Amino acid sequence: EMPMKVNNILDVEGTEFPAGRRTRVLVGPGAPEEAEGFVLGHVTIYPGGSVPLHSHEQEEVYVILSGHGKMHIDDEVADVKPGDYFYMAPNSTHLLENTSDENMIMMFCYAPKSIVDHWQEELEGKIK
Repeated sequence: EMPMKVNNILDVEGTEFPAGRRTRVLVGPGAPEEAEGFVLGHVTIYPGGSVPLHSHEQEEVYVILSGHGKMHIDDEVADVKPGDYFYMAPNSTHLLENTSDENMIMMFCYAPKSIVDHWQEELEGKIK
């Protein structure tokens, strides 16, 4: 059997996105670990930054570890504080914005496993 592997979030370089965040995929395609059915990630959203409005067929959860901002799901908006978490049903539209002057730290998990289209679309300038 395989020996236990110790991973650390800070060892994952991640990707810097134009909307003002760094996304580290911790478990998933191309990550240090890959699960059979889900993707897990860690996101630092800079002051004024966001995960822009998007939707996808996967169901997803965002867990807010630090920072403050606003979470938009479909037509609803909620204030976000540390410890809050949100479930997004498949194909719902969602947006998370950091409205504070400090970094927001968020973790996400979605299933089934894939690379979601909106990351590439944002990098290409199609989503702002």
